[in-house]
Amino acid sequence: MKRDLRAYARQTNVRLAIAATLILLVVGGGLIWVIYGGGAASFGFFCLLAGLAPVMLILLVFWAIDRILRNARPK
Repeated sequence: MKRDLRAYARQTNVRLAIAATLILLVVGGGLIWVIYGGGAASFGFFCLLAGLAPVMLILLVFWAIDRILRNARPK
Protein backbone atom coordinates (compact mmCIF):
# COMPACT_ATOMS: atom_id res chain seq x y z
CA MET A 1 0.00 0.00 0.00
CA LYS A 2 1.49 3.28 -1.13
CA ARG A 3 1.06 6.46 0.86
CA ASP A 4 0.40 9.59 -1.12
CA LEU A 5 0.72 12.36 1.43
CA ARG A 6 0.06 15.10 -1.12
CA ALA A 7 -3.26 13.55 -2.08
CA TYR A 8 -4.12 13.15 1.59
CA ALA A 9 -3.28 16.81 2.28
CA ARG A 10 -5.31 17.92 -0.74
CA GLN A 11 -8.29 15.83 0.37
CA THR A 12 -8.05 17.20 3.92
CA ASN A 13 -7.91 20.78 2.67
CA VAL A 14 -10.99 20.26 0.49
CA ARG A 15 -12.91 18.72 3.39
CA LEU A 16 -11.93 21.59 5.70
CA ALA A 17 -13.02 24.19 3.15
CA ILE A 18 -16.37 22.48 2.63
CA ALA A 19 -16.93 22.16 6.39
CA ALA A 20 -16.03 25.80 7.02
CA THR A 21 -18.40 26.97 4.28
CA LEU A 22 -21.25 24.82 5.59
CA ILE A 23 -20.69 25.99 9.16
CA LEU A 24 -20.66 29.61 8.02
CA LEU A 25 -23.87 29.24 6.05
CA VAL A 26 -25.78 27.04 8.50
CA VAL A 27 -24.70 28.61 11.78
CA GLY A 28 -24.60 32.16 10.41
CA GLY A 29 -27.94 31.82 8.66
CA GLY A 30 -29.46 30.07 11.67
CA LEU A 31 -28.39 32.79 14.07
CA ILE A 32 -29.73 35.50 11.77
CA TRP A 33 -33.01 33.59 11.50
CA VAL A 34 -33.31 33.15 15.29
CA ILE A 35 -32.48 36.76 16.09
CA TYR A 36 -34.04 38.69 13.18
CA GLY A 37 -36.50 36.34 11.46
CA GLY A 38 -36.95 34.66 8.10
CA GLY A 39 -36.75 37.67 5.79
CA ALA A 40 -33.47 38.80 7.26
CA ALA A 41 -32.14 35.24 7.15
CA SER A 42 -32.78 34.93 3.42
CA PHE A 43 -31.12 38.30 2.79
CA GLY A 44 -28.24 37.29 5.06
CA PHE A 45 -27.86 34.01 3.17
CA PHE A 46 -27.50 35.86 -0.12
CA CYS A 47 -25.05 38.29 1.45
CA LEU A 48 -22.97 35.39 2.78
CA LEU A 49 -22.96 33.83 -0.69
CA ALA A 50 -21.91 37.14 -2.23
CA GLY A 51 -19.10 37.38 0.29
CA LEU A 52 -17.92 33.87 -0.55
CA ALA A 53 -17.97 34.50 -4.30
CA PRO A 54 -14.54 36.23 -4.46
CA VAL A 55 -12.99 33.48 -2.34
CA MET A 56 -14.41 30.80 -4.61
CA LEU A 57 -13.22 32.71 -7.68
CA ILE A 58 -9.68 32.85 -6.29
CA LEU A 59 -9.77 29.13 -5.46
CA LEU A 60 -11.01 28.38 -8.97
CA VAL A 61 -8.10 30.33 -10.47
CA PHE A 62 -5.60 28.47 -8.25
CA TRP A 63 -7.16 25.14 -9.21
CA ALA A 64 -6.95 26.01 -12.92
CA ILE A 65 -3.29 27.05 -12.58
CA ASP A 66 -2.53 23.80 -10.76
CA ARG A 67 -4.17 21.73 -13.50
CA ILE A 68 -2.34 23.60 -16.26
CA LEU A 69 1.03 23.23 -14.57
CA ARG A 70 0.43 19.56 -13.75
CA ASN A 71 -0.39 18.78 -17.38
CA ALA A 72 2.47 20.88 -18.77
CA ARG A 73 5.09 19.17 -16.62
CA PRO A 74 7.04 16.47 -18.51
CA LYS A 75 6.40 12.98 -17.22
